[in-house]
Amino acid sequence: MKARVEKVFRHLDPRPDVLLLANATDPHLDQTFFYLFDVPAGLFEGSVAIAHPDGELDVLSSPLESESAYQAAKHDPHVKVHVVGRGDETEGLVKKLVGSAADIGLHYRELTHDWFVRLSKMLPSVTWSDASNAVRRARVTKDAEEIVRLRRAAEIGSAVGREIPPLLQEGVTELGLAAEMEYRMSRHGASGRSFATIVAFGAHGAEPHYSPGETRLASGDSIVCDFGAYYRRYASDITRSFHFGRRDEELKKIHDTVEAAQAAALSVIRPGVPGKEVHLAAQRVIDASPWKGRLNHGVGHSIGLSVHDGWGYNTTVDDPLEEGMAITVEPGIYLPGRGGVRIEDDVVVTKTGYEFLSTAPRAYLEVPA
Repeated sequence: MKARVEKVFRHLDPRPDVLLLANATDPHLDQTFFYLFDVPAGLFEGSVAIAHPDGELDVLSSPLESESAYQAAKHDPHVKVHVVGRGDETEGLVKKLVGSAADIGLHYRELTHDWFVRLSKMLPSVTWSDASNAVRRARVTKDAEEIVRLRRAAEIGSAVGREIPPLLQEGVTELGLAAEMEYRMSRHGASGRSFATIVAFGAHGAEPHYSPGETRLASGDSIVCDFGAYYRRYASDITRSFHFGRRDEELKKIHDTVEAAQAAALSVIRPGVPGKEVHLAAQRVIDASPWKGRLNHGVGHSIGLSVHDGWGYNTTVDDPLEEGMAITVEPGIYLPGRGGVRIEDDVVVTKTGYEFLSTAPRAYLEVPA
C-alpha cells in the first residue's frame, strides 16, 4: 500500500501536505480509497483515508468493518487503522491526523458536496487542492497484483462468454438471459457484476448502452451481450455478438468488419502510441466499408477498480499508452432499426505490445433456432 500512496504523490504537483479521501454511502464510494487501502471486502461507508507523502496511511473505519480493516492492515506496517463510532469522533480524529497541514488534497471527482461542507467546517483554515488528475494518472497503470485480479475477472467473464450460445433459446427474454449470465458469473467466482449487464436482441443492438427488457428472442435476431465481473474489486468488460436462426449475410459481413477493425486497433497498441491512434486504426477499417460512420463511440477505455477507470480514447486523445495500462478495445457497427455488432476485449499494455486478458471466442457465431 505504501508504494501506491507514493505513486499518487509523485503525480501531485504542487504536492499537498496530505491527501484525504472520504466515502459517503453506497454508491458514492471513492474507489481510490480501496486503491490505497487494499481491503478485499466491505463498503466502508463514511470511512476516511488520510495519505501522507512518506507513504504512511491512516484509515478511519466504522466498527461495522473494523475486523476486515484490521486484517487488511495486519501485515502492512505503513497502515494504521482507527475505529470510530460517531461523527464527532471522526471529526476529532481527522483534525488530529492532519495536524498542521496547510494544504490538503481532495479527490474532487468523487467527493460528495456534503463531505466537502463537513471538511470545510472541520478545517476552516486549510487550503484545498484537487488531486483528481494525479489519482487518475496513478491508477491508470496497474501493478502486478492488480493485473492478477484483472486477469481473473476477465477469466470469469470469458467463461460466461463461452456459455452464452446454449442459452440462446427462442422465447428467452433479454432480462432472463442477463440474469442467467450474472448467476453464472457468481458461480465462476465473481463477487458481483461490474456494471448492469447489457443484452440486446434485434434492433435493440443498435443502442450501445441499451437496458434489457422483456423482449423475447426470435429467429433471425442478432444479439449483443455486454457484461463484466468483479473479482476482489477489479472489473472486466467483455462484449460478444451472435446471430440466432436464419443467416443474415449483411450482419455476417458487419461482424467480419468489426473483427477486422478490432485487429487493426490491437495491432498499434504499444507504449508511447497516442490513444487516438488505437481508435483511428479501427475507424479507418469501418469507414472503408459500406458502413462508414456507423462507429459512434470511442473504441476503448481503461478498466480497473471501476469499469470505466478514469481514461478513455477516441479521435482527440493524445495521451500516450503506457506499459501496465489495462484497457478495452471495442469497435462496433450500429444500424438503427436493424441491429448492431460490437466485439470488446480487455488487454494490458506490455513493453512491446499487449496481452489479452479476455479469452472468449470472438468469431462470428450463428446459433440454430
